[in-house]
Amino acid sequence: MWTCPECGRTFARKNQDHYCTKKPETIDAYIALQDETVQPVLKKTREVLKMTLPECEERISWQMPTYWKKHNIIHFAASKKHLGIYPGPEPIEAFKKELEPYVASKGAIRFPYDHVDYDLIARIAAYACQVNSK
Repeated sequence: MWTCPECGRTFARKNQDHYCTKKPETIDAYIALQDETVQPVLKKTREVLKMTLPECEERISWQMPTYWKKHNIIHFAASKKHLGIYPGPEPIEAFKKELEPYVASKGAIRFPYDHVDYDLIARIAAYACQVNSK
């Protein structure tokens, strides 16, 4: 067990990532909490997702910016060295070949901040909306 010295919360893993302050309630608040160097990437990602998924609602889910339509469609999040995109396993499998230059796992894609492919993110989001909003 590990207790954060700043907020006093206890976690199973040492140095667990978390928000010591109030959790963000909007995507604007989430972006504002991030390092200034990655905020432009987050704003561009949000812009791409809003254009691709105009029928989806923006919300914070799992402490990440989320696009929702009956279910969570896709999330994105800032990490120290990469932008995380979380569309679920089916879209990742469908775009497996195009994702080869990036680190991808069952439900997550990691784009290094200096190599974010916004066109690919838009296509993955559109596909995720088809399969995740059923």
